[in-house]
Amino acid sequence: MISKGCEQCAKGGKMVLFVYGYCDQRDCFYCPLGENRKNVDTVYANERRVESDEDVLTEARRMDALGTSITGGEPQESMDRTCHYLSLLKDEFGADHHTHLYTGITGGRENMRRLSEAGLDEIRFHPPLEQWGDLHGTEWEDILHIAREEGLTPAFEIPGIRAEPEFLEFLDEGAAEFCNINEFEMSDGNYRRMQEEGYDLREGHMSAVESPKEEILDVMGDHDRVYFCTSVFKDAAQHRRRLKRMARSIRREFDEVTDDGTLVYGKTWVTEERLRDLGVSEEFYTVKSDHVELAWWLLEEMVDEGDVGEGEIVEQYPTVDGTVVERTPLA
Repeated sequence: MISKGCEQCAKGGKMVLFVYGYCDQRDCFYCPLGENRKNVDTVYANERRVESDEDVLTEARRMDALGTSITGGEPQESMDRTCHYLSLLKDEFGADHHTHLYTGITGGRENMRRLSEAGLDEIRFHPPLEQWGDLHGTEWEDILHIAREEGLTPAFEIPGIRAEPEFLEFLDEGAAEFCNINEFEMSDGNYRRMQEEGYDLREGHMSAVESPKEEILDVMGDHDRVYFCTSVFKDAAQHRRRLKRMARSIRREFDEVTDDGTLVYGKTWVTEERLRDLGVSEEFYTVKSDHVELAWWLLEEMVDEGDVGEGEIVEQYPTVDGTVVERTPLA
């Protein structure tokens, strides 16, 4: 089974809203946050640093977002902010803008009520690793029922560290709606700590680590409400689809969208007057402060024919920072 929130993620339609970088409960050795996100009081919508409400809405429109995932740090440790953004998104885009939130604490009934009233749809709990297998009869069992009573869809979202049948029991008992298991991964933020715990990258993988993936699937994978999200899917499908969705939304008439979700265009340093003399239609170029951007195939043709002396083909991400992937000189 795949939840509605995951279904939108799989389509590349979920904006990631990072609301708060602190997490005072524990310092998990597998926490993937990098230095630019860990222990910071800064909000990001995807890669965009948020300075105003309009920044959040602009980023959602930029990717034609179907919904938003709320993450941190710990979003429940900044409830006013978290609820504000939930309300903002629901007010702007309507009830169909699906929202889910990741949390590593229970929070209690008041938080569940506030989150529900602000517009949260799914809440995904990540209990501490040291408590796995002993969650029944604790606040973790209670909060699943409380969240449902307050109108939320309660679920588990855990890293694929080990197989744990207790999570299946919560599903069968009707307490949790689903359980997502993320393939265990290394990142720039947790690489050193993961190695200290004895984990190494799986051969041939850039982020997945050596972990009991097969055992987890054997024990938990046959349940119809368990979904195992692989690192390959997140990188090769989910992330790429988000980029392609964004690229299609913001592309200019002359930009080419690649299969990887990047934008390709030409760049040269001629004047607009020169382009007009060459008969280039205005829809095929944009004038910048010190250069001109235009259809890459048109620039290549003009350079080949000697109409323009030099230029380059640029490939870049459609994200707000516009990171350039590759430059190919033309001369």
